[in-house]
Amino acid sequence: MGREKIKIRKIDDIAARQVTFSKRRQGLVKKAHELSILCDVEVAVIIFSPAGRLYQYSSTKYGAFFLPSSISC
Repeated sequence: MGREKIKIRKIDDIAARQVTFSKRRQGLVKKAHELSILCDVEVAVIIFSPAGRLYQYSSTKYGAFFLPSSISC
């Protein structure tokens, strides 16, 4: 028996939203890392937090050169 499908909607509680964002962000970066290893590809992820912070991941050290340092929301 599979899992029940979750309805995707905005989380109203700000604290719960921040916790979910942090957990999901870590999971997304982990999946991007796994994809880069399994498929031998270069992966880059750019994430903007609700607070306007920039988070980035690159599977290679050269990926950071492609991402401008002056990105703002």
